[in-house]
Amino acid sequence: MNLPNKITVSRIFLIPIFLIIMLVPFSWGELSFLGATLPVTHLVGALIFILASATDWIDGYYARKYNLVTNLGKFLDPLADKLLVSAALIVLVELGFAPSWIVIIIISREFAVTGLRLILAGGGEVVAANQLGKIKTWTQIVAISALLLHNIIFEIISVPFADIALWVALFFTIWSGWDYFAKNKDAFVHSK
Repeated sequence: MNLPNKITVSRIFLIPIFLIIMLVPFSWGELSFLGATLPVTHLVGALIFILASATDWIDGYYARKYNLVTNLGKFLDPLADKLLVSAALIVLVELGFAPSWIVIIIISREFAVTGLRLILAGGGEVVAANQLGKIKTWTQIVAISALLLHNIIFEIISVPFADIALWVALFFTIWSGWDYFAKNKDAFVHSK
């Protein structure tokens, strides 16, 4: 397994750590910043999520720079993204920070695209994420990060940035899913 794939796998291994920090009721106190408060566990969880999300850029950078792009990497990288984002979104629903219907749409799109990827892979075709899919992933990461951090910076100036970011992520999730199926509809229709 090459370095970019190891970095991708590390993203997957950070998910249970993130879940434990966010869901186990640790009493680490709260931080106050200009009148806004943030539980320390949520700050640590957000930092783990952001670190795990950053590995998406790092593994892609090394894979392209050193010509280490593999079919395994093309499969694992979007899978790791989907697992991380899905876990974080479910945590946000559990904590009451995100509407469940938005999370259901986002996760449903991820399952649908993963299913199409598996059908295509069965036909010998591995499809890497396109630019719209990458924008979708990064808008999701920004929204989740802002929600995990309780919109703390923007809360000070009364701007609901986290909520706006979640709507932007929903928009790109739907658009990229539509685009993905439109571009691969022939392979999907002709699969057995």
